[in-house]
Amino acid sequence: MTQTTKIAGYVCLAVATFGLAVTAHAGGASAMEPTADEIAANGPFPGDLASAQQEWECAQARENPGYFKSINGAEVSDSTRSQLYSCASFLGSMDGNNQVYAYRSEDSYQGVLFINNRHPGEIYLTGGNNPPAQGLVPPGPFVAKADATTGKQIWRTLLQNANVSGDWVGAANLNILADGNIVVAVGNNAFKLDGDSGQIINQVALTPTAPRAGSNFKHVTVAPDGTLIIKNQTRPTPCNIQGTLAAFQCPGGAAASPGSTILAINPDTFEIYDSIDVPENAVVPHTITMYDGKIAIYAPSIAKAYRFFWDPESKSLSQDESWVVPNYLDPGQTTGDAPGILGDWVVLQVNGLPSKVASSIVAISQSDPTKITREYPFGTEVPTGMSWAPPKAAIDAENDMVYSADQNMMKIGGIKFDRETGEMETVWTMDGATTALQALYGPKDQRVLGTARAKPGTTLQELMNTAAPTYTQQALWLNAATGEILAESSFFEPMNFNTLLSPGYGGRFYYMWDKGFIVLQVMPSRDQ
Repeated sequence: MTQTTKIAGYVCLAVATFGLAVTAHAGGASAMEPTADEIAANGPFPGDLASAQQEWECAQARENPGYFKSINGAEVSDSTRSQLYSCASFLGSMDGNNQVYAYRSEDSYQGVLFINNRHPGEIYLTGGNNPPAQGLVPPGPFVAKADATTGKQIWRTLLQNANVSGDWVGAANLNILADGNIVVAVGNNAFKLDGDSGQIINQVALTPTAPRAGSNFKHVTVAPDGTLIIKNQTRPTPCNIQGTLAAFQCPGGAAASPGSTILAINPDTFEIYDSIDVPENAVVPHTITMYDGKIAIYAPSIAKAYRFFWDPESKSLSQDESWVVPNYLDPGQTTGDAPGILGDWVVLQVNGLPSKVASSIVAISQSDPTKITREYPFGTEVPTGMSWAPPKAAIDAENDMVYSADQNMMKIGGIKFDRETGEMETVWTMDGATTALQALYGPKDQRVLGTARAKPGTTLQELMNTAAPTYTQQALWLNAATGEILAESSFFEPMNFNTLLSPGYGGRFYYMWDKGFIVLQVMPSRDQ
């Protein structure tokens, strides 16, 4: 029987934030002068309140088992990790004549990676996720609740300080459960937080097969029956490099890291039902869907792609030995990113780790793992000398579209997908260097793609300097069908690694950077 711990009266940090340094202009910590978008807003904005009511009603009709019914209750929208937020609003004009307004969070949140909503007016975030590779690290990861308009902190619950614990700090994701409480995994522990107070109401120690010093259980996804499916990424040991990128920066790289472990956990009691090993390091998140009446878990590793099943009746995990894909990567390519599901197909962006060969989108049949198709949306040549595509592909099953981004090839693209054959055709590409997860908003016939791009002229060397980036980046909203730019923000500090332009109620969006976030709103230009 697994020992769990309930912690009553836990004191949350609700005042000072780490590294707060407010500049003379309104909004949070920044070394930049106010941008044109910030000057245009001249203060915080509440979003369109009528749209917020419509968004809430839309979310209540959306089926997303295990997650709170919100426009953005899960890390990447749902258990299939589609990155489709169909109830979120883009309030700008689809003809592209738009103005972007911006306001910086009034409090600072180091290394914020995910911002999720519960009710309108509520936002939750994970921070402390982006430590330097060596030396002292900021306290974190932590979960905070903030005012959705101003970014003012309401409470903060600190979950780790690696300067004291010596643990490996990697990214932590964020999911809001159907009961309105928050689940988050950090290092070798999982926590359940009260969504109102931030109090830790449950905690369980997670047991990896890998050495604990090389394990980070960051991947949390909720199965359709409500069970938490939690998986770790690993790094070679011994190693004292911090941050998610330690998975390939430690001596020996990803190939020297041990295999991952998947756990099934009761969302209420935090009892660990079962565990199963992945033969290699599955450094990227897993995806959960229903297949042939079973709850299927897809987990690509650095070498192969695997399928596992979760059986709610027997409370057991099992590997599907008939679905092992040893050749989903072309020679020289690196791990697939988190999978998406489009009909019978498991769709993966590959080159999740840096590679000298071009990235591609790979589709594997769920019913026949020998059926594999590929598309190189940016060609097979690598003019920059390096490919790196850490953001997973976004999936629009309603429009049969897949979206790809490769930071080091400096391209973003949209791909038409034939769900009968798995064949793909690139329908548009544009220049743009980003590690942002591609996010999709709005109804099927007016789908908008949210992303980011580095300022033109940014070099590969600048992009790869993750410790102290010097380039700037802007938020982009594109017509998802054509790639046409609908709106573009001013250039801000670079968006944090592998995060997204997160949607909020009232047509607002949240741009996350190393010391906090920027609230954005797109509206039709008054100069028309």
